[in-house]
Amino acid sequence: MNLDELKIFFEKRDRFAKANGIKIEEIDKGYAKVSMKVEEEHLNGADVAHGGAIFTLADFAFALSSNSYGTISLSINSSISFINGAKKGEILTAIAKEIEKNHKLGCYSVEVTNENSKIIAIFQGMVYRKNQELRSKNDLG
Repeated sequence: MNLDELKIFFEKRDRFAKANGIKIEEIDKGYAKVSMKVEEEHLNGADVAHGGAIFTLADFAFALSSNSYGTISLSINSSISFINGAKKGEILTAIAKEIEKNHKLGCYSVEVTNENSKIIAIFQGMVYRKNQELRSKNDLG
């Protein structure tokens, strides 16, 4: 599966990311950039972006970067540190970068920032790389 097919695959198949308004900006081998505008439905009781919304954004970038080789890669561990809050109307960007990968494991870091490059959160994740490819372009329907 090439990178264009991967983008189409995740745009069509990741219904949770789509429901949260997350957009794929860029994908490359071991790299992904996604964005999300903080809307009313993303806010917690303190009127800032819910940690789950920020985690979802970072996790989606993580998923794209770790699956960018076409091999099914599933999270086995992830953690996030929230550095600053985000308010309604802010556009958040998550950039995932591969730290290391081998035939079974991959380690990734994700930085979430707002449009002013203020760090909102730092995420780290590890995946198990299965011996199975993502579905081919014929199965994207």
